[in-house]
Amino acid sequence: MRGKIIKGIAGFYLVDCGGEVLTCKARGLFRKRGEKPLVGDLAEVEAAQTSESEANIVTLLPRKNRLIRPAVSNVDQALVVMAVRTPDPQFYLLDQYLVTMELQEIPAAILFTKEDLDRGELADYRSRYETAGYPVFSVSAENGSGLEALRAYLAGKTTVLAGPSGVGKSTLTNLLCPAANMETGELSRKNLRGKQTTRHTELFCLGENSYLLDTPGFTAVEVWGDTEAFKQAFPEIRALEGQCRFTGCNHGAEPDCAVKAAVARGEIAASRYESYRKMAEESAERRKY
Repeated sequence: MRGKIIKGIAGFYLVDCGGEVLTCKARGLFRKRGEKPLVGDLAEVEAAQTSESEANIVTLLPRKNRLIRPAVSNVDQALVVMAVRTPDPQFYLLDQYLVTMELQEIPAAILFTKEDLDRGELADYRSRYETAGYPVFSVSAENGSGLEALRAYLAGKTTVLAGPSGVGKSTLTNLLCPAANMETGELSRKNLRGKQTTRHTELFCLGENSYLLDTPGFTAVEVWGDTEAFKQAFPEIRALEGQCRFTGCNHGAEPDCAVKAAVARGEIAASRYESYRKMAEESAERRKY
């Protein structure tokens, strides 16, 4: 019997086999091989009625992709979520998520929640990422604005939600899939950081062939790569490849750099360029050790 892993927690997995959800354990051979089933995996299961589980996962089908953080597989696209405010957007973290998706060749879009709190910042946020080539959405859980456009984007796809705690991922999941009944939390008054309410990754059905993967919020993502990889992972920088004076320009100290000129003209957001430089520098520093 074949099914899709929709939840994994404490060594147990819920596998949706054509509408019948089975509680499964993974066979010991996975542990011996150092493998671990992931939410999103397609799996072969066989009956093994015990007091703990209804079936065993015996085989994992080949994955079309895999993300490490969040740990999911077989996604069609990613939706990186930030709030317009409370908490304020963490743009470097947002760029780390986007680069992670670019390196995995997973299409990504950006969602700003709490649109009703916008005081004029959203237009700037939207511009800097639409200029980079990303679809940008905004929604309000208070009045429901933006939800229909977002639903259309999610239709027919398996989408992973990614972003820090407190930006409203669980609230969004509840709006899109009321049956999810996700726990939501308030921000800490002391530091305006979100409380971690999602403690595991879970896949929810939004409609025919439409799934949403809600994941725990992460405040840091380590992106592995080198300068050449990062140049390709920023679409607006990639678009200027070959236009610098020097072949192999790293868009740093080199003169006559087309990327730096585009930043100066406002065609590339300064924050995006700063993220590129920081990732490249951090990666070079890690490779020393």
